Amino acid sequence: MKSRGLAALKASEELTQFEFDRRELRPHDVGIDIAFAGICHSDIHQAREEWGPALFPMVPGHEIAGTVTSIGSAVTKFAVGDAIGVGVFIDSCRTCASCLAGLQQYCETGMTGTYNTFERDGTTIAFGGYSTNFVINEDYAVHIPGNLALSGVAPLLCAGITLYSPLKTWEAGPGMRVGIMGLGGLGHMGLKFAHAMGAETTVFSHSPEKETDARAMGADHFIVTKDPLTLKPLRKTFDLILNTVSADLDINLYLELLKLDGTLVVIGLPGKPYAVNVGSLLDGRRRIAGSMIGGIPEIQEMLDFCGRHAILSDVEVINAEYVNTAYERTVASDVKYRFVIDATTF
Repeated sequence: MKSRGLAALKASEELTQFEFDRRELRPHDVGIDIAFAGICHSDIHQAREEWGPALFPMVPGHEIAGTVTSIGSAVTKFAVGDAIGVGVFIDSCRTCASCLAGLQQYCETGMTGTYNTFERDGTTIAFGGYSTNFVINEDYAVHIPGNLALSGVAPLLCAGITLYSPLKTWEAGPGMRVGIMGLGGLGHMGLKFAHAMGAETTVFSHSPEKETDARAMGADHFIVTKDPLTLKPLRKTFDLILNTVSADLDINLYLELLKLDGTLVVIGLPGKPYAVNVGSLLDGRRRIAGSMIGGIPEIQEMLDFCGRHAILSDVEVINAEYVNTAYERTVASDVKYRFVIDATTF
């Protein structure tokens, strides 16, 4: 399959037009006409080789929403015309305990990323979603509910599931107090989900101008965090706090907000390790945990939940020629709340 898209040819270069071939369909593969591809901050880190050695040329993109255009001879999960989504991984070992439990993101031999990696054959470079089409094994794609706009769905395949998974794991719901640290591409999804699940939800943000948006998305409370003293009255009041912030901060200030047996889940990737005061953990049997995206069953569960509650990511749709500018704006946190590329412009 011929494909057009955008690629980073070297770590030091901007993304440029790129043509390449997708593989022919295998029996369990589906061919996808991509409609929208979300821009995740991790795309920028990898395209700029900020997370270690990378594979070039690189076609980024792991937030993919489109339509099935062809199916392999043994496909049973999808039909031509179905709305389909692809997220952060495209394969895994399929045999380890994690994979068998539907937790492919924690594959014991490592999940196969949607791009900047080799496919399971060890020789084919995986190219991502900044392109016109895609090919994937049916087991690693998900159905998109028909009432959801594909542009707002694309970021759900990464940002959405990244917040949905810990909220479900720690059973957010009525009677729980949930805190969301940060109101960006990740945080605004956590707020929408926690509100839809019935939890009393508080947003912690250093940007007071975001309060109007937070309230509109369902926040019960909004706390401006520029002055740490504003947190003191909230000590021992939260059951669950989700940290979506990647900037360095004093994590102990937020640990002290947890009730007995409360949990702070780290989702954002800080620039350096947190300095944890063990006393903040001992006082209340508190926990720090981590969470990474979700497996295929949970991604499908999330999309079905979004369909029932009409939840989408807030996006700014852009043309392909604007991508390099969008990268700079993303780094500067100048987006409300996620850039999505119109794939018809590649």
